Amino acid sequence: MGRSIFSHFPILSNASQRSISSLPCGVHLSKCLSRTGAIHARPRQLISEKFRCLCSVSVSEPSTSVTSSSSVKKRIVSGVQPTGSLHLGNYLGAIKNWIDLQNTYETLFFIVDLHAITLPYDTQQLSKATKDTAALYLACGVDTSKASVFVQSHVRAHVELMWLLSSATPIGWLNKMIQFKEKSLKAGDENVGVALLTYPVLMASDILLYQSDLVPVGEDQKQHLELTRDLAKRVNDLYGGRKWKKLGGRGSAIFKVPEPMIPPTGARVMSLTDGLSKMSKSAPSDQSRINLLDPKDVIKNKIKRCKTDSFSGLEFDNPERPESNNLLSIYQLVTGKTKQEVVAECQDMNWGSFKPLLTDALIDHLHPIQVTVTHLISHFLHNTQINGFVSLPK
Repeated sequence: MGRSIFSHFPILSNASQRSISSLPCGVHLSKCLSRTGAIHARPRQLISEKFRCLCSVSVSEPSTSVTSSSSVKKRIVSGVQPTGSLHLGNYLGAIKNWIDLQNTYETLFFIVDLHAITLPYDTQQLSKATKDTAALYLACGVDTSKASVFVQSHVRAHVELMWLLSSATPIGWLNKMIQFKEKSLKAGDENVGVALLTYPVLMASDILLYQSDLVPVGEDQKQHLELTRDLAKRVNDLYGGRKWKKLGGRGSAIFKVPEPMIPPTGARVMSLTDGLSKMSKSAPSDQSRINLLDPKDVIKNKIKRCKTDSFSGLEFDNPERPESNNLLSIYQLVTGKTKQEVVAECQDMNWGSFKPLLTDALIDHLHPIQVTVTHLISHFLHNTQINGFVSLPK
């Protein structure tokens, strides 16, 4: 069994320019497994004078010149589901951090639309949400001259690698996933598809396909990344090294084992109605979150009505005051101030004076993003077909 499963890897690796024929992006699975390959876009298709759609991606052959290991940027892969509206937690916990990461690392940021179909969905809404998410990536500051931005389902090597990995994944590992247990218990076995059980394997494929060094994750995603790490080690142990070389591969490890990257602040933005629960798209009440495209009056109303406490003053890191810590952290992140500066400014305030301050800071921070998103959607993204990467000219 082990030999038959593993034989797929050298077959893919040794096939001369063997592409997955149905791939619009022209991705070669075997070459994505090569750590030294540099991912780049093929010539761009002009959509308008200002908007360009990169409709294909390939992986270059390793350079014959020797490059110093210290000059090779580490690779980061991350993505967000296009379900519901992207909210402040998605932005402060993930997308905002990407802006700094793209200047230091080799970055791939994608829209994980395949993960969005693990639960019931509307096809047209998902298509619109995918384009809206692409617009938000760009509006939030993702620079496609520095980072690769693409739609997950357009690179079908994700699904092909998932199938190979699923053949090596013990079912017991998946049964331990906390999110699956919670959702299946809530919805009932008859209303839960197999994809909800196996999507951690697709997540592993998303990461391992590109030989990622680091993966930005929140605390709630650490378990899934651990499964990815365990699966990479398992495949390397079962099929790597001499076993791979005997079958015609290059030998050594097949997959790089990725490390988690957890930002010190903003990794877990909490609900406006419960400071102990994560801000979430799936929460039944829209009052629990600030959506990135919420109008000014909606933001004002949500902050005005958000849950607080009866303590005097405001403070970080008091376990008895989760709402205070959450709202101060949000204020710190959207203003760019240090924790010490926020403490000096706000520690003697009451909620009546702090809430308008936080409201104004949120509106000022989100307004430029909202203007850019509206422009992109109305002029470009909804008038063209996204077939892979999306980019604005330099």
